[in-house]
Amino acid sequence: MASATAPAAAAPTLAPPLQQLQHLAEELRLLLPRVRVGEAQETTEEFNREMFWRRLNEAAVTVSREATTLTTVFSQLPLPSPQETRKFCEQVHAAIKAFIAVYYLLPKDQGITLRKLVRGATLDIVDGMAQLMEVLSITPTQSPENSDLISYNSVWVACQQMPQMPRDNKAAALWMLTKNVDFVKDAHEEMEQAVEECDPYSGLLNDTDENNSDNHNDEDDVLGFPSNQDLYWSEDDQELIIPCLALVRASKACLKKIRILVAENGKKDQVAQLDDIVDISDEISPSVDDLALSIYPPMCHLTVRINSAKLVSVLKKALEITKPIVSIVRQLVFMAALAEVAEINILSIDFWESDFVLGHSSAYPE
Repeated sequence: MASATAPAAAAPTLAPPLQQLQHLAEELRLLLPRVRVGEAQETTEEFNREMFWRRLNEAAVTVSREATTLTTVFSQLPLPSPQETRKFCEQVHAAIKAFIAVYYLLPKDQGITLRKLVRGATLDIVDGMAQLMEVLSITPTQSPENSDLISYNSVWVACQQMPQMPRDNKAAALWMLTKNVDFVKDAHEEMEQAVEECDPYSGLLNDTDENNSDNHNDEDDVLGFPSNQDLYWSEDDQELIIPCLALVRASKACLKKIRILVAENGKKDQVAQLDDIVDISDEISPSVDDLALSIYPPMCHLTVRINSAKLVSVLKKALEITKPIVSIVRQLVFMAALAEVAEINILSIDFWESDFVLGHSSAYPE
């Protein structure tokens, strides 16, 4: 018979504080794949936009507060006890789970574009918190490196950005279109700068050229040094670049026009149409990047032609998808833009008609 005075079962031994932080970072990272593929929570209740955003902002404030609390106690000595650390970690984990739960309340019928933005913000917060746990557990306490990493940690940045996020699918679509316009604008400016300087790799090889200026000889190419053919454009290459720049200008103008049309004519209840516009617009920037990269030497003319045809196809599709939200008054203007892009498509088949393309490039405003 067991003794009535037998000692109680010993409490489980807790891991050291820093090890608990490492374990929490691992647990948070395990949540990321679930957030990426997680579906909206099924409910029969009508979606309340104001309540959703209020709860999401409150959840972000809680996450930020827990991150600040944990940072404060682990940035000074002595470190908290294992028992205190467990409590802190449980609070952080609960705050992150609560934020994710609010995200799942956003239904698909509010717009795929809006859900993507909120999902991205959720991933940034979870990943930022995991990074913070890793910094606190690995970097020596009170070191300058620790302070720098913590002060710029993305979890606070992501939480602070929540109140500025778009609140409906139209606002989300305009947000994404603006980003795409900026991406294409940057690509166009880089291409123009390279063409104006007639040196596609300006600044990248200057140091190498100076260091080896006394050692260059006819054997350099054999030893692996790039030849002029690999570093500079030939005359044929430069002729081919002219219509490429015109096409990228058209891409920038097309995105700007789509953004304006969505802002002026898009309706908040046109959820599916707005999602389609964003989806096809998201293809323009990568297509522009492909074309821009293909013009750098050594240039493959066939690759340039293929990439230009791909970009034209995306532009035409973007204009076609945008047509349903365009008013009748603007229909003729819109069709004219579509005809211009189609004309570039024909010209892109034979880039040697560069003078003709250049003459039409003014149709695409800066």
